[in-house]
Amino acid sequence: MPLARAWSVALIGIEGRPVEIEADIGAGLPGTKLVGLPDAGLREAKDRVRAAVRNSGQRWPDSNVTLGLSPADLPKDGSGYDLGIAAAVLAASGAVPAPKLLDTALLGELALDGRVRPVRGVLPALLAARKAGYRRAVVALESLAEGSLVGGIDVVGAERLGELISWLCDEGSLASAEPDRGPALPEHADLADVVGQPEARWALEVAAAGGHNLLMTGPPGVGKTMLARRLPGLLPELGDDEALEVTAVHSVDGSLQPDSPLVRMPPFVAPHHSISVAALIGGGTGIAAPGAISKAHRGVLFLDEAAEYGGERLDALRTVLEEGEVRIARSRGSVRYPARFQLVLATNTCPCAPPRETECSCSPAARRRYLAKLSGPLLDRVDLRVRMRPVTAMTMAGGEAAEPTGRVRERVVAARERAAKRWSDHGWQTNAEVPGPVLRREFALPAEVTRLLDRGLNRGAITARGADRCLRIAWSLADLDEAEEPVADHVAAALEFRDRRAV
Repeated sequence: MPLARAWSVALIGIEGRPVEIEADIGAGLPGTKLVGLPDAGLREAKDRVRAAVRNSGQRWPDSNVTLGLSPADLPKDGSGYDLGIAAAVLAASGAVPAPKLLDTALLGELALDGRVRPVRGVLPALLAARKAGYRRAVVALESLAEGSLVGGIDVVGAERLGELISWLCDEGSLASAEPDRGPALPEHADLADVVGQPEARWALEVAAAGGHNLLMTGPPGVGKTMLARRLPGLLPELGDDEALEVTAVHSVDGSLQPDSPLVRMPPFVAPHHSISVAALIGGGTGIAAPGAISKAHRGVLFLDEAAEYGGERLDALRTVLEEGEVRIARSRGSVRYPARFQLVLATNTCPCAPPRETECSCSPAARRRYLAKLSGPLLDRVDLRVRMRPVTAMTMAGGEAAEPTGRVRERVVAARERAAKRWSDHGWQTNAEVPGPVLRREFALPAEVTRLLDRGLNRGAITARGADRCLRIAWSLADLDEAEEPVADHVAAALEFRDRRAV
């Protein structure tokens, strides 16, 4: 049989496309040619696969072998096609029967001795294979737990190429795994560890309840980082669809845990301020890789010492914060990665950052330049802004203990459930996702409720986008108060969170 076919999946970002692997064994001088826009790593596959086939007790054809990857105009990256190439060549040479290959997707890299190694992106690749109608998929044994997360397709694992050959010849079986929905939720740092800062703690609770962005400003050592790191513990567990979205991004990034790959808790990503734009947003040569903002999808992106990031990196977030995804064009194609996250910024008030503002040695111009690194358009997309003061006592007034994370989380989860129920017909989960026109038309508040907001717009203290964000905060405050809709006090509190000058 001089011609045979096998199937694999190409990933463009987190979107998969089926790839047909054709092997033609024809007359001519011995040699192997690979066509179909392979990258450098894939061009080396013919040598890896040849050695793996020989070391698995099979014979490589002593003639001209042409390998075609279709669609021919789709760039192919990585080593995940090795298993499909080996199966196609063996089927073309008659070493294995071909029927099982017709509805099976093969994903795995081959070592020279025939071992099947795991590759990145198994989860999104199998989601694409299922959508394309494949009944089965064969992956590396280490990727079996990840592959079992995809329902509707029979996923089996092979440790060596020889096992795949035996399975194709109906002489053996491949390993399978039961779906693993992840371990128990990890323990998070407790909110009760934060001393004082009642206003900032309340802002954190409101941010968690509505999915709002948050800016904390204050001297060093007052608890900005401690509060930010406790935000994921206030957020509800990810739903099934959200967990698969997040896991798909981490699968492409290669940061999944092999034994329990499903990401159930909202991610927390805190890059250093020296991070590059490509590492923050996503990029690289060829096909762009996901950046820190996509790894924080459905979770929290924390930028500590935000003023040190520089205008280029901070302003690159502006469009992403509005759209919830990032689109990156590179030489080998354009990709889209999801990036719907909560942005938490923390910054000092000046470059010298003394413990108390009265000890500051910076000139007024230096303070303005420092805070001006957080541009107006970026701050307009930050819903909540809170000024933190130095801690003056290690115990709360009256000796009363601070609320723990568990108690606050109960209120947050209840508020989110009310918001999700209200927006369920539109497909939104949190108040922060609701477009401004919907709030102003379908869920318009009475004029007496929004009077302060109109006054702020009239004075130019807030923009129209800022007014929409105030409405979203007001709805979150109403959800925490178990109210049917916001009242004037909720709007006033939302405006106070945005900018004290607005009132």
